[in-house]
Amino acid sequence: MNLTGFRYIPVMSTIKNYKKEYFTRDLIAALTVAVVAIPQSMAYALIAGVNPVYGLYTAIVSSIFGSAFGSSKHLVTGPTNAICLLVAGSMRNYMGLDNAYQMLFLMTFLVGTLQMLYGIIKLGKVINFVSHSVIVGFTAGAGVLIALGQLNTILSISIKNSAQLPTMEKLYYVLTHINQTNLYALGLGLLTIVIILTCKRINKNLPGALIGIVIPILIIIMFGLDQKGVKLTGFIPSSLPPFKMVQFNFDSASKVFSGAVAISVIGLVEAISISKSISSTSRQKIDANQEFIGQGLANIISSFFQCFPASGSFTRSAINYHNGAVSRLSGILSGVVIGLVLLFFAPYARYIPNPCLAGVILVTAYSLIDQEEIKSIIKLGKFNSDSLAMAVTCLATILLPDLDYAIYTGIVLSIILYLKDTNKSPIKLFIPSQGRDLKINRQELMVVDEKTDLLIIQIEGHLYFGSAYDLEQKLDSLVDKANLYVLEMKNVISLDVTALNALKVFIKSVNRFGGKAMICGVRPEINLLLLKANLDTELGVDYEFTLSEDDLLKSIALDIEKTRVAFSCENTNTETDNFAYHLLQSVSNFNGGNSSNKKPAYFENTSTN
Repeated sequence: MNLTGFRYIPVMSTIKNYKKEYFTRDLIAALTVAVVAIPQSMAYALIAGVNPVYGLYTAIVSSIFGSAFGSSKHLVTGPTNAICLLVAGSMRNYMGLDNAYQMLFLMTFLVGTLQMLYGIIKLGKVINFVSHSVIVGFTAGAGVLIALGQLNTILSISIKNSAQLPTMEKLYYVLTHINQTNLYALGLGLLTIVIILTCKRINKNLPGALIGIVIPILIIIMFGLDQKGVKLTGFIPSSLPPFKMVQFNFDSASKVFSGAVAISVIGLVEAISISKSISSTSRQKIDANQEFIGQGLANIISSFFQCFPASGSFTRSAINYHNGAVSRLSGILSGVVIGLVLLFFAPYARYIPNPCLAGVILVTAYSLIDQEEIKSIIKLGKFNSDSLAMAVTCLATILLPDLDYAIYTGIVLSIILYLKDTNKSPIKLFIPSQGRDLKINRQELMVVDEKTDLLIIQIEGHLYFGSAYDLEQKLDSLVDKANLYVLEMKNVISLDVTALNALKVFIKSVNRFGGKAMICGVRPEINLLLLKANLDTELGVDYEFTLSEDDLLKSIALDIEKTRVAFSCENTNTETDNFAYHLLQSVSNFNGGNSSNKKPAYFENTSTN
């Protein structure tokens, strides 16, 4: 696989290995997806604050190229509610400008470029910086925001320049002009909601959104409700998405860049999350970097066909998979089907009532609020890091004027809370105690009240700048508590320069008090770091830090006389012999060729509290 050279094109592999019996299943899945995608795409375009035809354009182009170049065989790319809401927030201040749509298509290009860049430099793990709780909070807040933003449409209350107004201002206007509600429009919108919910209860595979729009169209034609104030979608051109060069302008790019960054990250989070969710059942291996490139190419190409940013759609992807899609060709065919519908049936779309599209959006907005997941996060603790990140992100999404700032707020808060939760360095203290048959056990200490001859300090976890201060404080409190320290680091996962400096400070302090410190059990990569830092020179040892405790004792035995001096131990052959001397002597006897051939005195992990 060569991601940077673009020689790996997933659709080529699909075509090469495609079997004719797959086509029927892929076509059925594509038709089902298209039936759902048509009303959804038009409705989501309204969320973005643009003409519904651009939603159809986006559904056509992005689904074709997203499926062709992405990693997942079942992911369907197109307009999504969260991305459209971010588009609306990013473009709100510019929709009144003459070049508003040119700025929108430029933002689509920037989103695609960023996503493609993430894939080329293999930042597939970048989505890990967006925690699950942040996504839950954002989607819940987005659901509330989307629902509030559609109230004026379902009530048919006209608001001048509504696309440029923050949602809260629109809500205030609606509440203060509630007497202008068109009851026919409200009735049609509620009818659509009822139909969608009823179809879901009867059979989840029924195209409730399509049925919920077709029936009101028939009612409007029969009773002429368009003459009674019910607003219709209006003229939609019978043509495929037209090619048009993106107008590159530095001033325009700088205005939409912040929004493009937020959309690029959230779009990838959506796409990867959906792909992995489906792959857990389909058993397909997902390459995050390839999916980044696929989503990026889809948005870059879409920007030249008058499309706004797109991402993976959970609804349409799930429908695609559960209706028998075998390959990525189903996603490509769904875009082709939507294009054919737009080409031959666009004149009939002008009868689609806006209140019914708002009804579709309201149902979708409600489904964004994952009540079960919210409850499970809160259940873990109302004031823990996840709950706080979720709540703050949700409120920021609803209240902040720019949604991209809400995303950044959630990400930064997650990182801060993570650092707070991981700023401790767990350590355990042990002293050796003599067991049976020359075995030496480890006895755990909660505190060290008196000075001991040998103290084993077991350090665990990630040792980095956030936890270095805590490590330094704990080690400093042990400086004069023993003659010999064994720092057992087999459970240390990572070590940075700040934490390494804390270890150096401890070693120097021990030496200043006439003691000796030794390190054992480190992982190979950490051992390399310690050697590069010349820690072996500072310790005055000639062994590798990867030695286990047992091997370290053997190493000590080679320099038994020096260690005895450090311990001030003498072999008096009395019952009051220093225990550390016996410990070292047992190892010395083993290395000296004990005639009884007894095994050396090993440390056993039989710690007691």
